[in-house]
Amino acid sequence: MSTAAAYSVSAADGRFEKVTIERRELGAHDVLIDIKYAGICHSDIHTARNEWHGTTYPCVPGHEIAGIVAAVGSAVTRHKVGDRVGVGCMVDSCGECAACVAGEQSYCLRGATMTYNTPVPEAFQPGGHTLGGYSTQVVVTENFVLSIPEGIALDQAAPLLCAGITLYSPLRHWNTGPGKRVAIIGMGGLGHVGVKLARAMGAEVTVLSQSLRKKDDGLRLGAQHYYATSDEQTFRELRGRFDLIINTVSANLPIEDYMRLLNLDGTLVILGLPDRPLAVQPFTLAAYRRSLAGSMIGGIPQTQEMLNFCAEHGIGAEVEVISADRIDEAYDRAVASDVRYRFVIDAATM
Repeated sequence: MSTAAAYSVSAADGRFEKVTIERRELGAHDVLIDIKYAGICHSDIHTARNEWHGTTYPCVPGHEIAGIVAAVGSAVTRHKVGDRVGVGCMVDSCGECAACVAGEQSYCLRGATMTYNTPVPEAFQPGGHTLGGYSTQVVVTENFVLSIPEGIALDQAAPLLCAGITLYSPLRHWNTGPGKRVAIIGMGGLGHVGVKLARAMGAEVTVLSQSLRKKDDGLRLGAQHYYATSDEQTFRELRGRFDLIINTVSANLPIEDYMRLLNLDGTLVILGLPDRPLAVQPFTLAAYRRSLAGSMIGGIPQTQEMLNFCAEHGIGAEVEVISADRIDEAYDRAVASDVRYRFVIDAATM
């Protein structure tokens, strides 16, 4: 076993503390990564605070990991010492089901092994559950390690491993490109990356946000239009406008109103997870053959495709780099939407 410094929380109402954790011995197909940066995702907050229930403590969150390969197992062929690499939301899957064979590991029919808070054998992670990227090192099976191209700074690349692929996957699945009108609901950690990606794909991009507070940022990052959803005129003016709407927020929105903004054969994709069921009138769906859909992160092949696309188009997350002793502060600020647009922990401060 090897040891690494990490930041862990021991209860839903606890604060993060510096600890030493164990990582498994390097297996033949494993990669040891020196973590340089770890993004803070809202999923980290939900898990650390047990808001989704089922959190196993002590909990070390973090599934937006960027670093450098420190060592490789004897059978590793995809990566070598010194490579710039990343790890996202998953660190393993069954590899045998139809989804895995198709490269859609996030939809593994037996359940993917997530980067943190998933029960695993002791040999996989000492302690019996996965521990994430708020740490100085991690050991990951080579098939779940991504290559980060030189065109992206590591701190800006870290959030792409979750926020980036979460937006890229539905944009690609629903054929975003020239001639398509795409709306992004929410201008936060997910939404701001979605704006950059959709614009780089050639779409006409609109941001739908509660207020116009971030309008200048939205236009700077690539949106051509920006509307406040607190203004009732917005929903009248934009009716039937969009081919694709991607909802990045977890608030309980009036989905019926947003569905009416879709054009013929338009789709509204749910990424944010509200705590109440969605309600849509059947006629709203039938009238223009509209669809209401959901999406998770993409699989490993698509995540690598996303990173390559971002490098080609100069896309990185907008980040605020913090020291590890400010994680609790960052959580509170993220909940208050006081970040533009993603906190990233400097692992050197651990």
